[in-house]
Amino acid sequence: MPSLSKSKIMAYRQCPKRVWIEVHHPELQNESDKSQASLACGYLVGGLARQHYDPQTKGVHIDHIADGFSEKLVQTSNSLTSEQPLFEAALEAENVMIFSDLLLPAQQGNAGGWDMFELKSTTHVKDYHRDEIAIQAYIARQAGLPLNKTVVAHLDKEWIYPGNGDYHGLLVEHDLTDETIARAGEVASWIKAAKETVSQENEPQMKTGSQCETPYKCGFSDYCFRNQQKAIHPIHWLPRPSPSLSSYLEQHGITELRDVPDDLLNKQQKRVKYATLSGTVFFDQQATARALSGFQLPAYFLDFETISFAVPIWAGTRPYQKTPFQFSVHRMLGAGHIEHSEFLDISGNDPAEKLVRSLLAACGKEGPIFVYYQAFEKGRINELAERFPEFSEPLLALNERIVDLLPIAREHYYHPNQHGSWSIKAVLPALCPELSYDDLHGVQDGSMAMDAYLEAIASETSPEQKQQIEQQLLTYCKLDTYAMVRLWSEFSNSKLNLSNKN
Repeated sequence: MPSLSKSKIMAYRQCPKRVWIEVHHPELQNESDKSQASLACGYLVGGLARQHYDPQTKGVHIDHIADGFSEKLVQTSNSLTSEQPLFEAALEAENVMIFSDLLLPAQQGNAGGWDMFELKSTTHVKDYHRDEIAIQAYIARQAGLPLNKTVVAHLDKEWIYPGNGDYHGLLVEHDLTDETIARAGEVASWIKAAKETVSQENEPQMKTGSQCETPYKCGFSDYCFRNQQKAIHPIHWLPRPSPSLSSYLEQHGITELRDVPDDLLNKQQKRVKYATLSGTVFFDQQATARALSGFQLPAYFLDFETISFAVPIWAGTRPYQKTPFQFSVHRMLGAGHIEHSEFLDISGNDPAEKLVRSLLAACGKEGPIFVYYQAFEKGRINELAERFPEFSEPLLALNERIVDLLPIAREHYYHPNQHGSWSIKAVLPALCPELSYDDLHGVQDGSMAMDAYLEAIASETSPEQKQQIEQQLLTYCKLDTYAMVRLWSEFSNSKLNLSNKN
C-alpha cells in the first residue's frame, strides 16, 4: 500500500473518491491558479516565521525537494538532537508521512520535548486547520516525538506594519494541545478509513455536490463532472440562494432553473428564472429614473484598483488590506459633456499619499460620486482617512457624496445574459452591447489587474513590459468608470455626448 500523508487524509475527509484518484490517477488533477497563489502566500509566511522564531538563523531546514523521503527522515532524526528550530521536519508512523512547518525546542521547565507549529497565511483558525494539526500531532506522537505543545499560528488582521522590516507581532498563536490529544482516536479512524479506501481496486462511487468545493476546490472536478449533462439554464444562476434552498436543490438533484419550485424563490430569484426561461429583459426605466432624479450635475463616477499583501510591505497597512494603487474618475458636466481623470503608480513604492492628493483634486467639492458597490470604495476611503489624518476631513466628505448604482441595477434591471450576476461586467454588455470587457487586451477584471500590478512592480520586469502593463491597467480602469456613465445614462434616460467620452 502506498504511503499516505496529511494532505491525503484531508482529501479523504473531503471526499473518499478524491483521495482514491489522488493515489491511483494523480495525472487527472487540474491545479488552479488560486491554489498556486495560496502556495506562494504560504512560502511568504514561512519566511516570516523563520525570521520570528529563528532570529539567529541557527535553525535547520529539511530540504523537501532535493532528497527522497527516506533521506528527509534521516535528516530529521539527526537534527532532533540539535535543540535548534527545525523547519519542514519529516516524520512517519502507521505508513503516514507528515512535514511539520516548525518544531521548536520546548521552553516550559526542563521537561524537554518539542512545540509543533502549523503556520497559516489566513487571519483566523479555520475548522480544517484544526483537523490538520490534529493529524500532525497524532503522527508525531505515534512516531515517538515528545510533543509539549501543538500550535496554529496565523496572521493578525488588525496588526499594522510599522515599517523597516519589523514584523514582530504579526503572527498570532493558538494553543490546541488539549484538543489534539482529545482527537487522537478520531484521527486514527480517519487514517484507517482512508487506507481502506485507497486499497480498493475501483474508485468509490460518489455523487458530485458541495464537497467538490469545500473546504478546498477539488482539482478533480473536471474528471468527476465529465459525464454529467450540462444544464441549459443552471441553478447557479439563481442569486443569493439561502442554505435551505441550496440544500433542497442538492437533495433533489435539481440542476435546471425550470425545475426549481416557485414557492422556494424570492421575488428577485423568480425574476431571474422567468427572464432566463422566456429570454425577455426586465427593465423598469421609470423606477431607475426616479431613483436618480434627485442628483444634480456635475456628477462623478469613481473606481479603484487595489492590491493586497498577506505580509504587508508598506508602513501603515494591515495583512490583506486592499490598498488602492489606481483610480479612474469620469466627470459628467452639463449637456452630456464628459471629462476624465486618472491616477496610476507602478513604481512599487507606497502609492497611497499621492493617490489621496490626486483623488481629492479629481472629485471636486460637490456633486454626487457614483460607484458600483459602495462598500468597496467607501471602505478604501475610510482606510485612507485613517492612515492620513491630515486628509481625513476631505476624504470622509467624499464618502458623504457617494451614491451606489448597484442596488438600482439589482432592483430594476435584469437581462438573461447576466446569468444571475449584477457585476458591472455582466450588466454593461447586456445594457450596452457595443461595450465589453472581453475586447480589452491583457487586463479584463480586478484579479487580472492585481496580477498585472505585481508583474509591473517586479524588479525583473523590463521597461517595455511595464509600459505595456501601465496602458492595459489605465484602459481597464477607465472602462470601469465609463461603464457607470453609460449605466447612469440608460437608467436616467439622459443623453450623452459620446463624441467626447474621454
